[in-house]
Amino acid sequence: MTAPSTYGLSTQARNLQWLLTDLVGEVPGLLSVAVVSSDGLLLLSSDPARQREQAEPRTQKGPRGASADLATIVSGLGSLTIGAAQLMDAGSVKQTMVSMENGSVFVTSISDGSLLGVHATADCDMSVVAYHMALFVGRAGHVLTPEVRSELRQSRQSMERAT
Repeated sequence: MTAPSTYGLSTQARNLQWLLTDLVGEVPGLLSVAVVSSDGLLLLSSDPARQREQAEPRTQKGPRGASADLATIVSGLGSLTIGAAQLMDAGSVKQTMVSMENGSVFVTSISDGSLLGVHATADCDMSVVAYHMALFVGRAGHVLTPEVRSELRQSRQSMERAT
């Protein structure tokens, strides 16, 4: 898990971390998961592929799907689709899915502009991924308050300074 340590975090922040861990554990084929704030900052992340790499050295070259990279992609896709929805007068964006030859990226709105992003394998069951993302959003949306977002930002910044 590449998320901030739960030591010293509020119950709400620890609950969000638990929900993210549960999402990763429940859905096969996830490579990376990120929760991104409305201003594009990574709040929470999980990188199951990175954990496997630590156990087994990677022999294949190319992108690794790291959570920080995913956060950048999620933020960009979120901005692009929100702009497109406004131009088309189509209301709010619920979910974005990009299917590629060797993987998929899913982006779902959480609350107040925050986004949940998932990078999954090409052979993942897209309906299962979308379903579990919706469950996460339903459970996390009311918990991801401005105070909790600020707490998660500060925790992540402290962790980054320490490394």
